[in-house]
Formats: sequence, C-alpha cells, structure tokens
Amino acid sequence: MTNQSVRAVFWENRQVMLIDQRRLPGTFAVNGYATVAAVAEAIQAMVVRGAPAIGAAGAYAMVLAAHSSPAHDTAGLLADLRRAKALLDAARPTAVNLSWATARMLDAAEQAADPSVAVLQGLLLDEADAIAEEDVAINRRMGFYGAELIADGANLLHHCNTGALATVDFGTALGVVYACAEQGKRVHVWVDETRPRLQGARLTAWELLRAGIPMHLIADNSAGHLMRTGQVDAVLFGADRVAANGDVANKIGTYKLAVVACENRIPVYAVVPTSTVDLTLADGDQIPIEERSSEEVTHIDGVAIAPDGVPVYNPAFDVTPHRYLTAIVTEEGVCFPPFAVSLRQAKTAAEARIAAQRRQRRELPGGGGVVR
Repeated sequence: MTNQSVRAVFWENRQVMLIDQRRLPGTFAVNGYATVAAVAEAIQAMVVRGAPAIGAAGAYAMVLAAHSSPAHDTAGLLADLRRAKALLDAARPTAVNLSWATARMLDAAEQAADPSVAVLQGLLLDEADAIAEEDVAINRRMGFYGAELIADGANLLHHCNTGALATVDFGTALGVVYACAEQGKRVHVWVDETRPRLQGARLTAWELLRAGIPMHLIADNSAGHLMRTGQVDAVLFGADRVAANGDVANKIGTYKLAVVACENRIPVYAVVPTSTVDLTLADGDQIPIEERSSEEVTHIDGVAIAPDGVPVYNPAFDVTPHRYLTAIVTEEGVCFPPFAVSLRQAKTAAEARIAAQRRQRRELPGGGGVVR
C-alpha cells in the first residue's frame, strides 16, 4: 500500500493474500485463500473490493485453479480454468475488471507455446504477477495525468474508496490525490462517507490520515451544500465499468454528485484504467447493476438502524451519463468528449502496450514460466 510494503492483493505460499477490508479501520488483517471458491466468496463478501483489486484477485485465483486441477493434459486443465473463470466472474457482475483479468489469464494459457500442465501453471503465475505489477504502474501513470488537471490549493470531493485498498497499490482517483501530494500541491479532500457500506468513512479516511493528506469526512448529503457554496473545485471518483460512449457505472450515489456538480459548473473526473472500459457495451443502460443484501442498508456493523422486516432496495452502483463528465483519466492520458472516440483510442493503445510487454516476457530466458 501507499507508504507501506503490504499490498491489498498479493501471492504468497500458493495462496491469494487479501487485506480484509471489512475489518478496517479498527483491525488491519491479511487473510490467505487457497481455493478458487474461497476467493470467489471473498470477492462477493467484499473482503476485497475496488475493480482493479478484484481483477488482480481473480487473476491469482486462476493460478489456484491451475494448481488444484487434477488434469493430466492441457485440454483438461483448460476446461478447469474455464469453470473457475465462470465461478469468479459471477462473484461481482458489475466490475468488468474481474472478467477482463480472468479472460486474460485464460487467453495466456490458450496461447502458450508449450502447453504442458507444469509449464502452464508457472506461466499463469507469471501472468497474474504481470497484471498486479501493471496495475501499480498504470495507477501511477493515471495519477500523473490526473494531477495535471488539479490546481494547487484545490478542494476535491471524492466518493467511495479508490486508493491503495481498491487496487493492488496506489489507487485510481485517490492516486491522483497522492500524485498531487508527491508534486507538492496542497490539496484538501472532502470524503463522502459513502453509504451504505461506508467505504469513504472506513477506508478512504483511513488511507488519507495515514498519508497525512488534509481531509474532512462528510455525510453524503453534505456534498450539495459544499458545491453550492463554492467549497469544491473538482469531483473525483473511479468506476467499475465504463461503456463505449463514456457512461460510467460507479458506487451508488455517483450520479447524484455528477448532476449537482454540473449544475454548479464544477469539473467531474472519472479516473479509470482502460481495463475498466467495456467497448462491447454501447451505453450505460447495458451495464449490469448488482443488487446486494438488504442488511447493508438496515444494519451498521451488525446494529439494526431500521425496523425489522422493512422492504429494502439496495443497488450497489448507479450509472452516470457521459454528458456529466468533464473528462475520463486513463493510463494512456486524459480522454475528453467525444468519449466514443477517445476511449477507443486509449483502449487500443493500452492493449498494444500490454501485448508488447507479454511478447517481451516470453522472449526472456525462462519466459515460459516456472512452477512456484
């Protein structure tokens, strides 16, 4: 994590290691998961959350699938990998990084020059490590590009958690904040509590306090007041999926912030890796919206705050139409409208860069992978 050596997602002793984000800020704990089913359950239960972190966890879970497979031939192993991918992808349907990462892992296995089981196991770990390392590098690139949009002394309104905890390390939208701090810019962050799971209060506030970045935690409903009274210079958030036209699916409450910001002529920036951009979906209405347990709304840390039996509707995400976005920051640069053009260009550039890096790894001595 930022200013620490521990990452939100990593591989150790043939286990997927995850910071248990349900226990923060009170307890910092790292859990190990040794089966695909356990990782899928951890993703669904939000032990790990944040689209890039979920993607990395899914990639490492595919390594577990390869190591646990009883198959003695390539065909059997690939069949087991496909089953693992289906199980993992279903854990959080809105976050496209998960299916993107598992698809990339499956593709690496299918395209291997030496398809023996032992070699594929090592190759898949190499690919998962590459996804994790690329995430950190991508986040730093996004942070640099995003910081160029932020003036010294800016007051930033941030929704949910998009920092080191939501990624492998550094962060997406919070990565912009960290990059500003590294550049010596004096920024202040208004941190939305982000009901119902309070990712802002529990996680973002925790991160920013540890990083020494000036901030105030606010109730979600304070955001409009702050914007109307001139106390916000820009709104920052991440995304779990971005459609081809630039519509953004993000944590519930994002749409409301973007609309109010537009009303008050405040720039709105989504900060997302290109792996979050889904060019197969024309617009945000096609993005699946996960609905979660009613208990997330009726209880806080197990304490009831609503009457027993009350009906609850709990969508985890909403869609912000692209017309409310000033720009979308990616690792390939800042995308401006028309997003249908700029996002496709960014996605193409990123895919070409990843393909070149994969070829380079394969050409290195021992590039076929080793069993670990």
